[in-house]
Amino acid sequence: MNAKVQDLMTASVVTTEPHRSVDHVRKLMERNGIGAIPVVDAEGQPVGIVSATDLLPELNARSAIRSIMSEKVYTIPQYDEVSTAARIMRNHHIHRVVVTHEQKVVGVLSAFDLLKLVEDHRFVAKPAPTPSRRKGSKRS
Repeated sequence: MNAKVQDLMTASVVTTEPHRSVDHVRKLMERNGIGAIPVVDAEGQPVGIVSATDLLPELNARSAIRSIMSEKVYTIPQYDEVSTAARIMRNHHIHRVVVTHEQKVVGVLSAFDLLKLVEDHRFVAKPAPTPSRRKGSKRS
């Protein structure tokens, strides 16, 4: 399987800027039905990421998103192998990676996107091996 990240990623990615408010980001997520938003600088390069779990109810709605965003953003080039993205997610215990092209955000690849790939291949479990009938094995 040589699927590329660009084959599975969500390309219509919604981004936000670090100065935007918590309330603004909440509304973006709700309106677009998404669980995370990459935070980008003026050039469109990723500087953070905010997930729905970061948006605790007790946060001040007017606070800048930079105060709660995760600054550690895992990125992957759009032409890279899907297996590389899966390894990054597994090794870092994350649910999504930000997809880039020439250091600009062009998409997001989530664990659910990877599950779709597995589902599309419709893997079937093989039956258990039969007991060996080799010389010296016990027979009843």
